[in-house]
Amino acid sequence: MITSVLELEPVAPPQQKRCNLLLHCGSSAVTRGELSVSHTPLPTATHKPVSHIKVLQTVEKALLQRSIVITNQAHGMTHDGCRYFGLLEVRAHNADSPHRWVVGVRNSHDKTFAAGIVAGSQVLVCDNLCFSGEILLARKHTGHIHDDLPIMAGRAVDGLRGFWNTHEHRIEAYQRKRLTDTRAHDLVVRAVDSGVCANSYLPKVLKEWREPAHPDFAPRNVWSLQNAFTEVFKGRVDLLPERTMKLHQLLDLHVGLN
Repeated sequence: MITSVLELEPVAPPQQKRCNLLLHCGSSAVTRGELSVSHTPLPTATHKPVSHIKVLQTVEKALLQRSIVITNQAHGMTHDGCRYFGLLEVRAHNADSPHRWVVGVRNSHDKTFAAGIVAGSQVLVCDNLCFSGEILLARKHTGHIHDDLPIMAGRAVDGLRGFWNTHEHRIEAYQRKRLTDTRAHDLVVRAVDSGVCANSYLPKVLKEWREPAHPDFAPRNVWSLQNAFTEVFKGRVDLLPERTMKLHQLLDLHVGLN
């Protein structure tokens, strides 16, 4: 499978190393201009499509109204423009954090998924992405969506800082918890049983655990194992929210987090 790499478009001078949004085969990196002219189907009695650019602009407005500064962004479309996924990098409230905070924005015109926002983070030393899995905004394309979207976006953005605070504590807990090879192998198998990934991912995740692509992941702890998964998951940013939610459930239980 060929994976394309989409470089983030600078919105403001980034404070640190730039990151990438990885898209799976068949996807197209697009600019804001291309996104703004992408085709939006005509509404029907039951389906009220919203343009990808309107969903993006609604989220951007909600962020800026709450003084959350966007520092970078990237956008991609698949399935002939019917599906959209964007990534907005925002300035972290904690300058010492090992992450950049990101907001995922998605929309579809083919009823695949609702217009949505998901909170996430990106590791500074690489381009590994990790989402909360909790879709903070999920609005189906039915009647009154154009009126409801700004209100729901505002409520979703209000919850972002809470997620990022929780995620910082998660990272600290993962880094404290040491792992033996035997226990790591057991968790990888349990990840398959929990629906985190398919059996075909097992050799790749184990290889990444045994020989990390990045020196920062060399310590044998739960943090290293999480990044073994996210390193392998690169290229399917559309599936990351659901995958990382299930992965967090498994690893949180192992380290004793509620």
